Amino acid sequence: MADRPRTATNPTENLPDGPSLDELREAYAATAERRTRPPLIDRLLKSRYRRQHFGQARGRVLDVACGLGTNYRYLPDSVEYVGVDTTREMLETTKDRFNGLGTMDALAQMDVVALAFPDDAFDTVVSSFSTCAFPDPVAAIREMGRVCAPDGRILLLEHGRSDVELLGRLQDWRVDTELAGDVCRWSQDPVANVRRAGLTITETRSWLAGIVTAIEARPP
Repeated sequence: MADRPRTATNPTENLPDGPSLDELREAYAATAERRTRPPLIDRLLKSRYRRQHFGQARGRVLDVACGLGTNYRYLPDSVEYVGVDTTREMLETTKDRFNGLGTMDALAQMDVVALAFPDDAFDTVVSSFSTCAFPDPVAAIREMGRVCAPDGRILLLEHGRSDVELLGRLQDWRVDTELAGDVCRWSQDPVANVRRAGLTITETRSWLAGIVTAIEARPP
């Protein structure tokens, strides 16, 4: 992808517009197999964050942009799992990885801004390292809130701009490169996106100088 204009979702952050839905599907379809083998340090760090944040999920759980089903491994055994993703190839790879294990209760291809579920359908909604790639992250988060029960929780684990200024500037400088190479606007403000979506934030935590943020929120 070439450098993208900066017009749409969060103009105050001067971020490039995200890919279109078709571009997103194409990018992830082309890299589905490669994503099953992330770098070791990336796997170790993200495993730790997922374990800490998603271990509190309860009841019927929706995993938005489930990708390769990685989040499932860090959910309590008692949950009822449903995973949705925009990319068919990612879901097929996920089914192959979990084939015969009896662990994936439901997987479906779905647009994250138009989830085919009724209001209040899930006790917990989870998503990890996804809103940085969504064409419209605020609309997607708002949809997560819609399908979450009034007493439920939305648990997000996201990339964001570092609160260390030098690192933040480096992210700003490389944001177009990251978006082109890994479909990631890594200098977004994930907390601001959740607020724009109208959800109520109950807790945030960050690691790696603010580059990774865990957010717990409730429906509006």
